[in-house]
Amino acid sequence: MMLSFEMANLYPASTGLPMTVWVSPRDGARHDALVRVSAVYGRSMDIGIAAVVRIRPSPHVIHGHLTPADRSVVENWIRRNETALLDHWDGKIDAAQLATRLVKV
Repeated sequence: MMLSFEMANLYPASTGLPMTVWVSPRDGARHDALVRVSAVYGRSMDIGIAAVVRIRPSPHVIHGHLTPADRSVVENWIRRNETALLDHWDGKIDAAQLATRLVKV
C-alpha cells in the first residue's frame, strides 16, 4: 500500500488563529485524528517545534507545548471545526473542500 502523506497548511488568514496549522487525512495512520500546530506565530511552520493536538474525544495537546492562551484558542477552533476536520481525516472531503467549511475563531 502506498501512502500519500497529504498535508495542508492552514494559515492564520484562513483559521483566525495566530499560527499555522497542519491537517491531513488518515491515509493509513494508526493514530486517531490530530492536527499539528506551529509554536510560532505567522505563516511559518517548523515541524520540529510544532505541538500535536488530538481532536477526539476532546481537543488536547499530546506532544509539544502551547502557551495556555494558545492552547485555549486552538482547542476552541478545533471544537468549532470538528466535523469538517474529521471529514477530512476520514477522506470524505479533500483539503479544498475543508477550506470552504472552516469557521474562523
